[in-house]
Amino acid sequence: MSDGKRPVTPRTEKVLPGVWRLRLPLPWPGVPHGNAWAVAADGGIVLFDTGIGGKGRLRQFDLALAQVGFGIEDIRLLVCTHSHTDHYGLAAPIVEDAGCELWMHPAWEHVRLLADDPAAALEQRLEVARQSGVPAAGLERYRESRGDDGETGIDAIVEPDRDLLPGVEVETDLGAWQVYETPGHAPSHVVLHQPERKLMISGDHLLGRTVLFFDYGHSPDPVGEFLRGLAEIEPLEVDLVLPGHGRPFRDPAAKVAEARRQVEELLGKVRGSLGAGEKTAFEIVAEIVGPDNLRSPLSAWVLQIVLSCLDHMAILGEVARVEETDPQKWALHQRAEPTRLPR
Repeated sequence: MSDGKRPVTPRTEKVLPGVWRLRLPLPWPGVPHGNAWAVAADGGIVLFDTGIGGKGRLRQFDLALAQVGFGIEDIRLLVCTHSHTDHYGLAAPIVEDAGCELWMHPAWEHVRLLADDPAAALEQRLEVARQSGVPAAGLERYRESRGDDGETGIDAIVEPDRDLLPGVEVETDLGAWQVYETPGHAPSHVVLHQPERKLMISGDHLLGRTVLFFDYGHSPDPVGEFLRGLAEIEPLEVDLVLPGHGRPFRDPAAKVAEARRQVEELLGKVRGSLGAGEKTAFEIVAEIVGPDNLRSPLSAWVLQIVLSCLDHMAILGEVARVEETDPQKWALHQRAEPTRLPR
């Protein structure tokens, strides 16, 4: 449900000759749908991303694909920009039914614990939140919000047949798509560029409405990785971006600049908060989201972002963990000066 009242139905639209956007429903407040992209190839399609898994989701995917006259059997290859549930969740049944290969970055396994042992994944997340200063009542609300229906958003784990790394090309009727590593949002994230057509499939690295998210806990510095990914794709010639959420958009340079601005703003907020003294990550979150949003899903989202920012600033020498504190407190490093972001 997008607003608690009206269901979001699957819908497909032709964006360019040989390129279709599959708009697939998602169960999250504020994120009512995600995109999969079908690109003509050898009498069928190459599918980029899958939508989320779970009860009824494969049927929704079938309905979206049928709107342009294709079925799962027409999928020649599945390519996932990263292994988050809304981009990889249906990979296993699609690969099985289509008899196709799956190509994905080798760092995809950060989702394995969620799929194999969701209870353990939840406890791991709750412990990170506890160490970050989330009070017991907040931890219990989060536990209750996860429900007990057993759905993780991933129908089953399926391992890639080929590692999606620079130098690999994805052949389609529109030409070959080249791979660029862009971790940060997720360790497994890549974007794909078609240079002759000046097209980019951007996953969640660039979106039309810039919304930052860093998947905390899987790499030492997701913020730094994200910034390096922006620098990696900035020189590419791109007329149209096909994102993981929302409509296609032009002028990716403006989105790169906005993403950098938002990162700088976030780092500034963390720096400013710690300027008043030692704080836990959750105390910083409370200042950023405000009291009205502290019990909302937004606070859990922002906690991962703040933790990622703290790790990034620690690597730059701007902040440090306060020893022997539990929950963990952070402090500005003495005489630390703001560090300019890489361009």
